[in-house]
Amino acid sequence: MPLYAGIVGLPNVGKSTLFNALTNAKALAANYPFATKEPNVGVITVPDNRLTELSKLVNPQKVQPTTVEIVDIAGLIKGASKGEGLGNQFLANIREVDAIAHVVRCFDNDNVVHVDGSVDPVRDKEIIDTELILKDLETVEKRLEKLKKQAKTGKPADKKNVEIAESVYKSLEQGISARAMDLDDDGKDLVKEMMLLTGKPILYVCNVDENSVKDGNAHTARFKECVKDEEAEVILICASIEEEIAQLEDYEEKMMFVEEMGLTEPGVNRVIVGCYSLLNLITYFTAGEKEVRAWTVKVGSTAPQAAGVIHTDFEKGFIRAEVIKYDDYVSLGSEAKVKEAGKLGVEGKSYIVQDGDIMHFLFNV
Repeated sequence: MPLYAGIVGLPNVGKSTLFNALTNAKALAANYPFATKEPNVGVITVPDNRLTELSKLVNPQKVQPTTVEIVDIAGLIKGASKGEGLGNQFLANIREVDAIAHVVRCFDNDNVVHVDGSVDPVRDKEIIDTELILKDLETVEKRLEKLKKQAKTGKPADKKNVEIAESVYKSLEQGISARAMDLDDDGKDLVKEMMLLTGKPILYVCNVDENSVKDGNAHTARFKECVKDEEAEVILICASIEEEIAQLEDYEEKMMFVEEMGLTEPGVNRVIVGCYSLLNLITYFTAGEKEVRAWTVKVGSTAPQAAGVIHTDFEKGFIRAEVIKYDDYVSLGSEAKVKEAGKLGVEGKSYIVQDGDIMHFLFNV
């Protein structure tokens, strides 16, 4: 089952423009609220310089990067938790994603209307936070009713769940998001099970004007101060310029645009990598003359599970995995030299895959 990151924010903050830059999927981007009524789903390539370096050494017939799926969700307005605007749809869509890229507008432009009449990213964030918390309160309240009935059986686990849910409810009432609560493993499991909107991992994307991409502006300074205690990544991009860059075919032309903004890579790269990390994903590689390829697995995956990403038969008939560390491969220059140096590891079913592993699976079906 694929994992999704959702792009959320108020109307007219640049969500669909960012989505277009990420996917080049040409989602409708218009200067009026609710331009996005149905969630657009896009598959985006995860940038990884390691894939490029491996390809230089192996010189394969084909190079295949890994991907992640992202959803452009309808804009939310004040009152969404009560069904205002497209609130019910927005909240249903966000419940289905696994991580959130929250876009806030940090640029002034009289030609682009703001749904609340002025540019204030801190206020915008608070509007969305409030609506998500209100919806989570409804969710927890309904769950509490069921948990209290279950707890009448006297089972300790049921009683503990009631205590956890009551604690979560009180924290939400105080404006604390579920992801910021200090919960034990049982608490985290219950929050995950309830699919609380404020429990999802988040990064913030400040959509700025072209001149503010590198150093930010007064809006981004205020916003960063506002979220400093959240331990969430804040990324500055100019979505409209990123969309233009994404439409260019020539790599050198793209990089010329990027360098003109004082950057070393497109801003969307940082958004993609940030979402990938939020989804708790890592990359391993397979490298041969026919293909050098990046594969995605969740953190903590075993070697058989990683093999199953390629084909279910690989997992069912898994015998062992030959593993080369990326740094060893690059420093020594080839698989043969890695073997000569005794750096090739042979791992069994309990091996936990590490980010950057180069793997070859032996299996029998």
